[in-house]
Amino acid sequence: MQKTAVILLLTTLLLVTIGIVMLFSTSSLYAREKYGDPNYLLKRQLVWLAVGAVGCVAAASTPYPRLRRWCVPLLVVTAVLLVLVLLPGVGRRIGGARRWLSLGGLQVQPSEFAKLTVILWLAHYLSKQKRRIEEFGRGFFLPLMVTGVFLALILAEPDFGTTALLGMVAFAMMFIAGVRQAHFWPTVLAGLGAFAVLIWQNPNRAERMLAFLDLEKYKSGKGYQVWQAMLAFGSGGVNGLGLGNSRQKMFWLPEAHTDCIAAILGEELGLIGMLVVLALFVTLLVCGVIIAMKTPDLNGRYLALGVTLLIALQTLINIGVVTAWLPTKGLPLPFISYGGSSLMMNLMAVGILLSVLRYGPSEMAEQTQEFFAQRQEALPI
Repeated sequence: MQKTAVILLLTTLLLVTIGIVMLFSTSSLYAREKYGDPNYLLKRQLVWLAVGAVGCVAAASTPYPRLRRWCVPLLVVTAVLLVLVLLPGVGRRIGGARRWLSLGGLQVQPSEFAKLTVILWLAHYLSKQKRRIEEFGRGFFLPLMVTGVFLALILAEPDFGTTALLGMVAFAMMFIAGVRQAHFWPTVLAGLGAFAVLIWQNPNRAERMLAFLDLEKYKSGKGYQVWQAMLAFGSGGVNGLGLGNSRQKMFWLPEAHTDCIAAILGEELGLIGMLVVLALFVTLLVCGVIIAMKTPDLNGRYLALGVTLLIALQTLINIGVVTAWLPTKGLPLPFISYGGSSLMMNLMAVGILLSVLRYGPSEMAEQTQEFFAQRQEALPI
């Protein structure tokens, strides 16, 4: 198991290092023009990296069964933050969306916290209710409703991409936990239908979908960003143009340092560089699955699978969008895109994986599992 921990840590370190290098390469010109300092965004990301590293160590050092005591309070705090974001004068509005809170000069995105807190609570609740998981009320309806509240709050910002991501992770966790198929699949189909309605009743989202279906036709409109990303990949070829030599980052590709940083990576480092990054994400996915399968109790297993799915699906969606395989969604590439809240939460997710790895197979975990088993009824829902 020590080998898995070393591989997981090295993989995370390499991804973060690549992210810092690519952020400097991608954002320096933009930061100089907008803020008068080419290192402005890099310095802010480094601050978040330090905070995230502390969070990772703290999460890795905390036995994961203890997190069960905190999952409900964290859920309540996160819900309050999501409500505050929606209040005029409190939440900061950027690009037509109200997703951020300003704290000490830094922009905090509560929806990023929601990803982890919902996963923490679901892992606790689904493992606690294992014997009643096939019941409609406590086994399916209650976790669905709690998750639905957070999805509604995030969607109201609006943040369609994070809503879809968290919904997929939550449904995957419930499926893995063994909810009845007769409850699960009709709800999934109803959810997909609701998402389709939300897309087509909104002109902006509808045009994005049309741009996905016919990118060349909409390349000057809603498909412009993805079209420029495709040009970046095409320019990079196999070996790339070289680090720092991207042409698309010179104000051709919008959001180059955030959602579309993978396109600049492909342009500068080529297909080889992209394959290396994808191999690192696959390695992280494999480590997460190994940790989950080696964990003796359900809470740790669901928790490890939840955070692993979160990182893996977000990576898949981001790469799928910039390569025109998926409709446009505003999700950053984990560990690499600019975004302090995202970086911090992903590092804490790795810390949780390390905690499950460290305490799951140990005698301490067996003792804590027995301790909590004796007090199941005292735990919050």
